[in-house]
Amino acid sequence: MGDEDYVYDEASGEWISAADAAARAGAVDAVEVRDAVGNLLADGDQVTLIKDLVVKGAGQTLKRGTLIKSIRLTGDPQEIDCRYEGIKGLVLRAEFVKRR
Repeated sequence: MGDEDYVYDEASGEWISAADAAARAGAVDAVEVRDAVGNLLADGDQVTLIKDLVVKGAGQTLKRGTLIKSIRLTGDPQEIDCRYEGIKGLVLRAEFVKRR
């Protein structure tokens, strides 16, 4: 037996090597996020809104055509994390944006 670490994989109910667990976690994180027209989105992309959106809690509306710079993927295939002036913690649905 080698010096390799083993971890319990709850999904399969088996003990697997730490290297295999890391590989499986990497595969899970590789979620494809697509915009309204089917373009693949990645961290750091710029997107524009395809419709007016009322931002709950911020008391303002983001207009169609608004440019959002430097998005981050959340691991959810339909949600992207964004920054926009005056709005903290803005999360948009991918169906309302188009990659620029």
